[in-house]
Amino acid sequence: VARIFNTYGPSMHPNDGRVVSNFIVQALTNQPITIYGDGGQTRSFCFVDDLIDGLVRLMNSPDEFTGPVNLGNPGEVTMLELAKTVIGLCGSKSELVFMPLPADDPVRRCPDIQLAKANLGWEPKVPVIEGLTRTIAYFDKLLAEEGSRG
Repeated sequence: VARIFNTYGPSMHPNDGRVVSNFIVQALTNQPITIYGDGGQTRSFCFVDDLIDGLVRLMNSPDEFTGPVNLGNPGEVTMLELAKTVIGLCGSKSELVFMPLPADDPVRRCPDIQLAKANLGWEPKVPVIEGLTRTIAYFDKLLAEEGSRG
């Protein structure tokens, strides 16, 4: 059993409601980017290629290893850092808009991947900047084809 944490990458749907795709589409179209609270809450983002590698390793693991095993990137990024990074990578003119933090919004989400390291020899390899760059290129092309991007 795999427990999958925030995964992102090319081929995501532009309106899937996930923070990475939302921020990228908003930045590429120079729309305001909404930050809840002060943006200090953290998330961890695993590039899709790394997740697939982890899933394949889990499927090929000995039958006695059943998990659950966390597959995700233990590197934490604040929402404010993510927004600023995406704006910079997109060369965007998007402004940040701060809204109240929802009461049920977790302050931190970070997987413990020690079991995956020990039993699968797995850990993510793609740095967030590289993954975001590849994902932005995908969305930029998609939006250009749709006529949503200048």
